[in-house]
Parts: sequence; structure tokens; C-alpha cells
Amino acid sequence: MRYDLVIVGMGSGGLVAAEFASSLGLRVAAVERDRVGGDCLWTGCVPSKALLASAKVAHHLRTADRYGMSPVEPNIDLGAVWRRIHAVQAQIAGTDDDPARFEAMGVELVRGEARLVGANAVQVDGRTLEARRILLCTGSHPATPDVPGLEEAGYLTSENVFELERPPSSVVVLGGGPIGVELAQGLNRLGVRVTLLQKGDRLVPRDEPELGEILSRVLSDEGVDLHFGVEATGVTTTDGVKVVESKNGGRFEADGILVAIGRSPAIDGLGLEEIGVEVERRGIVVDDRMRTNVSSIYAVGDVAGRHHFTHTAAHEGAMAVRDMFFPGKSKASELVPWTTFTDPELAHVGMTVAEAQERKGVENVGVERVDLAHSDRARAEGTIEGRIVLVTVREKIVGAHILAPAAGEMIHELALAIDKGLKLRDLASLIHVYPTMTTSVNLLAADAAYRYARRFRWLAKLAR
Repeated sequence: MRYDLVIVGMGSGGLVAAEFASSLGLRVAAVERDRVGGDCLWTGCVPSKALLASAKVAHHLRTADRYGMSPVEPNIDLGAVWRRIHAVQAQIAGTDDDPARFEAMGVELVRGEARLVGANAVQVDGRTLEARRILLCTGSHPATPDVPGLEEAGYLTSENVFELERPPSSVVVLGGGPIGVELAQGLNRLGVRVTLLQKGDRLVPRDEPELGEILSRVLSDEGVDLHFGVEATGVTTTDGVKVVESKNGGRFEADGILVAIGRSPAIDGLGLEEIGVEVERRGIVVDDRMRTNVSSIYAVGDVAGRHHFTHTAAHEGAMAVRDMFFPGKSKASELVPWTTFTDPELAHVGMTVAEAQERKGVENVGVERVDLAHSDRARAEGTIEGRIVLVTVREKIVGAHILAPAAGEMIHELALAIDKGLKLRDLASLIHVYPTMTTSVNLLAADAAYRYARRFRWLAKLAR
């Protein structure tokens, strides 16, 4: 049987691509070696957000005095928390990500290890699937540092920490990116003693530095033991306790080690080199249409090395199907918002201040800031640790950075503004609901509008 499309990997990108392609009446086969749903459902977004939800409840109980109630130290059953995480996963796996749902759409699910054996052929455990187009959505896996003794001591990653019945009572986290800080805060709030080692000089280095500094203070105040400029050089185990040794002579002990230093593309065993598909360290090389150098083969999501987010994989999956089977060309958007789901959340879209100054010139860049301490909603909810930073070039918004509760919800208005080339003052014409966190965005927009109006105040005098 010849298919219109063979999809390899039924994670975020593959799920969306399969549903879109099947809705077009195409003959689709999808190959999956493990569980439908991919990293997002089983090792990433879903379990980590379920963990953080439980952790937030525990934090609220401890800090109830902020709200006029007596604080209590919660009685935390980590096993029960982990069972809840698994229940949330099972609920999604049995509904939106249910294999039967895709089979009902007409997608043929093929279980097994996929290997490309030609520009239009995928082999799965001896069976060859021929197709007009092939879409690779195999994702990524946690990267592992080359630290002597780490493998022997054993370690956790985002892939296996949620497979446990309960986490260790103490952990050393290697890495201060989004995964590291989310898990560090969540585990700490649930009573796990957390030490976080960051090789660089700040957390979440891809985000606006000043917001990363505020987030560092929040985590430190909550009890996460943060260490910067620490490079792990070895791991030993003594009486069941794991010890991470650092280049500067430091020793950090815990019952477990959680590695969160980034991710690597899942390309092993796909046979890419044999058929001439170009690959680099970050992943499969693609153009702005998500095509590889073999025109019948596309790659999206983590394996393509562009952005490691569920939402971009889904966007790219749909766009790739559009490009494959419709006239004209589609391009994957480079304007990608993202959020680190700490509390408060850290959201980002567009350029940082430094990036804008480097690309556009310091003299052309404006920076608007407002602290959450000036937000009536933040004051009412006792969540004033945060800030909004907007970056403009000749008054147009080119970057937005938010550290606030629900920052991931707030960022989309600003992403749309950047996409449409709006000036900051343009947002003032939109009435924002009061009191919301987004009212702070309107305050910045109103300030910009007032500054613009003052250029023409001589007209106000003439109108008397």
C-alpha cells in the first residue's frame, strides 16, 4: 500500500499533522515505537504542570498568613502527588491522545522502530511503507553531561522522574534552564530539599536578565539552594548518598541527582545518513518550510532543532502538511512565544533588550518597564514579585518579557502586537479589563500614548 504521508513519531507535531492530514482525505500512516502523546504528555508539559499545581497548593498553605489566615505546614504525601500526576496523564491518554481517536480518523497506526530506506520509504520491523511524503517528528531526549561517576551513581531526568512512585527526599539539580528551575521550585515546595547548580552566572539565560534575577530571588527566598558558576567534575556515592563534586572544590550531597542541562535530537537509528539527509548537532537541517535537503522528507519539532516547545512542534506539523499538499509555500514562524512555568511564570516573545540593541542600534531601542508592585490585581492577590519589560525599536514593539502570575496567558497580546508591527501606544486604544495583570500592559501603552499626545498639546490650546 502506498500512502500520501508517513509520519514518524506521534508526539505533539505528529498528532497535529496526523489530524490535519486525515481531515484532507489523505491516506496517512503514523509510526510510533512507544506511547502516543510523546514527551509532552509523558515526560514534559503535562506531568511537570501537574507537579507544579500540587506544589502551588502546598506553598499557599505555608504562606496563608499573606491572606489573613493562619499558615500551616502541609502534610505532603509525595506518593499521592505522583499518583495524581499519573492520573492526569491517563485522562489525556484516554481522550485527546487516545490512539483509537486517530484510528477513527482513518490514520493507520504502525507500532515499531522506524528506519528510512529511501526518499519515499520507511521500514518498520521488516515492513516497508511507501509514501509521497515523509514527516519526521521524533522529538528529543535529555542531554547528559560527561561527568565521571554520574552513570554509575544513577540519575534522574525529566524522562524518568515521573515514572517513580515518589521522588527522593533531596536532589541536586544540574542545570538552571526552564526544566531545571520548574522542577527545582516544584520539588522544593513539596518538601524535597533542592540544591541547584548552574554552570553559568544566571538562571534561564535565554530570557531577559533582570527578570531572571528576580526569579532567582524568589526561588532562593523559598529555600532552593542556588549556586552559580559551578561545573560538575565528578560524582561519587557513599552509604547511598550521592555527592556531586565541582571544579572549584565544592561538594553537594543529596539522595538523588536530576540532570536538566538541555535536550538532544532523537535521530539514532533513523538511517538519515544512508539516504543523505543532512544532520547537524542541533538536529535535522531544515529550511523555512521545514523541508530537509531531500525534498520529499520534512522534519518538525525538537528533532529539527529550531525550538523545543510543544506549541512550535504543533505549529510546524500543521504548516508542513500545508506545504506538502497545497499550492504555494508556507513558512514556519520565527516569532515564538514561550513560558517557563515557575511561580511567578516567566514569558518571553521577540528580542531581549541586548538583542535589540545589537541588531538595531542602541540609539533606536526603547525599554518600558513596570513592576507588579504597581498592579492593583497583584497587590490584591499578594503576588507583587514580578515585572513587565517591553522592548521597542522606533516605538514599535519588538520584544516582550513578563514575570508574573499567568504570564503565559498575558504574552499573546504582545506576540500579536509584534507580529502586526504595532507601536506600544496602539495598545492603548484597546480597553483592558480592570483589575487584571494585563492592566499593567495597558498602563505602559497609555504612558506611550500620553507622550505622543503631548507632542500636539499646542492643538489643545487652539481648541479653546
